[in-house]
Amino acid sequence: MNILLVGYMGSGKSTVGRVLAQHKKMDFIDLDDYIVQQQGCDIPSIFSLKGELFFRKIEREALLEVLQNFANTVIAVGGGTPCYFSNMEDIVASAHFSCYIQAKIPTLVQRLWNEKMQRPMISHLDSEAQLSEFVGKHLFERAPFYQKAKATIQVDDRTLEEIVQDIDQILA
Repeated sequence: MNILLVGYMGSGKSTVGRVLAQHKKMDFIDLDDYIVQQQGCDIPSIFSLKGELFFRKIEREALLEVLQNFANTVIAVGGGTPCYFSNMEDIVASAHFSCYIQAKIPTLVQRLWNEKMQRPMISHLDSEAQLSEFVGKHLFERAPFYQKAKATIQVDDRTLEEIVQDIDQILA
């Protein structure tokens, strides 16, 4: 059984995934960390040296590899992963359970602002207003992909324990 978590960057997929995996006594894979390990350099470097298209290709390969070779694993994928190739269809078809970790724009902006330099898609933005507009635009474009997940969990103003408990109840 694999559990895949999708959602926009900053929604908490990795944090929720780690705790959920521990709770369920499963392994955990953050797809971005998996890519960094395989490529030997961080994601901002991959973006700046080889571009987003190259990144999306290796992200696709990493996703398929993880889906095919790992079992009993909670997998958190990058915010853009579901939106390229047939990734979301593969996620839904291959995973026992897929969950959209959903956060509202103000929550995402609050979480992303201080770490924007580590995120190549938003590192160029100069104000929280620009970030809010960027996040809103991308959420609008990406929501149809995220909404293909088998469940949606709203995370705004909720504790990590409440979120994991909700997912656990859906899985029961």
